Amino acid sequence: MINNNINMGIVAMHRISKIYERQGKGTAALNQISFEASTGELVLLLGPSGSGKTTFLTILAGFQKPSSGQVSLFGKNIMDYPSQELQYLRARHMGFIFQTFNLMEGLNVKENIMLVTRFAREGRNQASKRADYLLNKFEIDPLRSSYPNTLSQGEKQRVAVVRALVNDAELIIADEPTGSLSALQGDQIVAFLKECVDKERRTVIMVSHDERIKHFADRTFYLRDGSMELI
Repeated sequence: MINNNINMGIVAMHRISKIYERQGKGTAALNQISFEASTGELVLLLGPSGSGKTTFLTILAGFQKPSSGQVSLFGKNIMDYPSQELQYLRARHMGFIFQTFNLMEGLNVKENIMLVTRFAREGRNQASKRADYLLNKFEIDPLRSSYPNTLSQGEKQRVAVVRALVNDAELIIADEPTGSLSALQGDQIVAFLKECVDKERRTVIMVSHDERIKHFADRTFYLRDGSMELI
């Protein structure tokens, strides 16, 4: 059961390392990383391409295991979650904004947004109303019946953001959410995520190479060569 105490650590990573074996040699993508994020904050991880940002997020969410160290989500060791419970946790309590969008080509915009609600066993009427609100908020309501192959990169990114928010998830994980947007659109996306943090007490963990957005963050870390430092 998830504890929603606003002072709790939503995410905790202790001495996380990830070693990839390539041609008989080990390469450290992450090296002894420790990190925490609590309810009601936006945490930004900056770093260049290849610095370990995406590896950090996939380990945090349990999509891959670290070589060593421990990850806790919502106050529980991620290794203690049964597989189905972890899948439900991601679907109901976590929202994901992927760098590559991950939209289903055979579904229209509204169907792509609503797809995650099936896995979360969420009330369809409530989720549909929230989807309609977000489609208007992000100015993509006219695209609700359009298919991904007809959308611009920026439109796809906004659809991906709406999908991440439709379940009222407590934790939003964002991988380069401004990467396909203009400066103005990127600022609007991050400003809205910050509004979710401040007004709705959500937690947002975002990785980016875009230093322009760091003024939105409550804390900013820099990730380079598998090591992380607060800046």
